[in-house]
Amino acid sequence: MNEPAPTALRTVSHDLPVSVEFERFMAGDWAATPLPAGIRLPVADLAAARRARLSARFPGERLIVPAGELKVRSNDCDHRFRPHSAYVWLTGLTGEEQAGHVLVMEPDGPHGHEAVLHVRPRSPRTGEEFYRDRRYGEFWVGRRPDLAEAERMTGIRCASLGAPDRLPPGRDAATDPELAAVLSELRLVKDAWEVEQLQLAVDHTTAGFEDVVRALPRALAHPRGERWIEGVFGLRARAEGNGTGYETIAASGAHACVLHWIRNDGPLNPRELLLLDAGVETDTLYTADITRTLPLSGRFSPVQRQVYELVLAAQDAGIAALKPGASFRDFHRAAMRVIAEGLAEWGVLAGAEGDFHRRYTLCSSGHMLGLDVHDCAQARADAYLDGVLEEGQVLTVEPGLYLQPDDETLPPGLRGIGVRVEDDLVITAEGARLMSGALPRTPDGIEEWMGELTQG
Repeated sequence: MNEPAPTALRTVSHDLPVSVEFERFMAGDWAATPLPAGIRLPVADLAAARRARLSARFPGERLIVPAGELKVRSNDCDHRFRPHSAYVWLTGLTGEEQAGHVLVMEPDGPHGHEAVLHVRPRSPRTGEEFYRDRRYGEFWVGRRPDLAEAERMTGIRCASLGAPDRLPPGRDAATDPELAAVLSELRLVKDAWEVEQLQLAVDHTTAGFEDVVRALPRALAHPRGERWIEGVFGLRARAEGNGTGYETIAASGAHACVLHWIRNDGPLNPRELLLLDAGVETDTLYTADITRTLPLSGRFSPVQRQVYELVLAAQDAGIAALKPGASFRDFHRAAMRVIAEGLAEWGVLAGAEGDFHRRYTLCSSGHMLGLDVHDCAQARADAYLDGVLEEGQVLTVEPGLYLQPDDETLPPGLRGIGVRVEDDLVITAEGARLMSGALPRTPDGIEEWMGELTQG
């Protein structure tokens, strides 16, 4: 913890000094504005059960889970704050006011642990913080709960955040690999509430993709059409949730061959494809992660359709491999088998054996999904990448072909085409449920969908 004590003010050089008389004037005549007495987070009981599961893994050890700190964007402006996902999962708290807060699980003998939430309480009216502190003052960034309100919201005993040296040492999720791994592994299987939140994120993302298609005529006319697309989706994400769950990829033409293209500064060409990889993050901080590759003219050319149909066949094979007890890597292997065989049929590869197809695919075909877009990433290999699928896990299946514009192993007609098809699925007792099925996946379905939206 490197956070200054709550009384330290963040002021800037152009702040005017205040008189003693003004300080006295500001300290009086404020009405009481308590939060509603019955307020409690809907996820509070679930969070308590999660803490109990964590407690059982580390008997007798002090556990420290920080929300994280504000980070400077430029000079006296901070980046928008999002609490660490493990902190969110254990407390249910999601707001920007959580910066600097720390959950401490204190060993409690035979009872496991007592959770204590160290928070910065509401700015008091007896000092300058509430009207002069640009980082934490209520008049600058909004109201925080007081300690009693925070306890009612979370069901966790709350203490005022003090100076950095006041917390005794313990396992810190920010620095302790074992604690970080266990927290990731505990989050691998989602409960029913989490699946509901992820479905909500998917539904909002579906609406965002529809917004993008409706906006294509204006985006095509703009010199930075990719950025127009990013902005349209971002509006939906902020209107319906906390924002985007990750930086939107709006990649047209050969930009689609750059897996994490987030510059989004290129024009749109109606003869090319648009690869849109985007996800809305809910107010509870669960994110969707969906990709569609769209013909900007509304119709796939023959070669675009050829590439798209191979990627779609690979995704179908990957989805078919999803079931409880299957190896996590099975769906990737199934998808890549289809890709390799297709490239061999095209004459791009001499045969489907070996790993030469990876020149054109570059990455894995999916990942866990939840509070993070690449969820549970600190989990150990035997629990995740080398583990087996379980009912309640949520993941993406997203094979792609990235045919680089300067790749001389490809015929000229294929160069510069990038296609990815990505959907979100939850593992069920029978196999997997497609959560993002409201968005069309087939070439014919995409063309019909785009036509309806742009003509409506």
